[in-house]
Amino acid sequence: MSQQTGFWKTKSLTQMSKDEWESLCDGCAKCCLQKLEDEDNGDIYYTKVVCRYMTADCRCSCYEERNKLVPNCVWLTPKDVEHFHWLPNTCAYRLIAENKDLPDWHPLISGDSQSVHHAKISIKNLDLIPDDQLPEEQWQDHLLDGNQL
Repeated sequence: MSQQTGFWKTKSLTQMSKDEWESLCDGCAKCCLQKLEDEDNGDIYYTKVVCRYMTADCRCSCYEERNKLVPNCVWLTPKDVEHFHWLPNTCAYRLIAENKDLPDWHPLISGDSQSVHHAKISIKNLDLIPDDQLPEEQWQDHLLDGNQL
């Protein structure tokens, strides 16, 4: 599908169907990394700590039940667009909210669901720690630097 004719070019996030909305997710799984916020300035820091339900292929093993099993799991919805600043700058939801184009590696552009991994955008090859194996007070010791995202 070309950038010129893609539904993401003609519809706002709130106008998208559930399937269109879901297809914006590139499968990078960066949103499933635990994040810490600086209370003084609001900056968000990603950690090497990942949700315990993340699979090796960057998928949630309990996607439909995630909010029940992980009460603080964020369920992205169009009404939350103004709060998308914490999403990585490669995230299609954030890009669309900021009126930016999808990158060439995005599966909707490339036609390949694995293109996010080939482009090394996903968390697939990071050395991660499941969140149930590390106390939360130690997460700050496992921050990712910008080059790892």
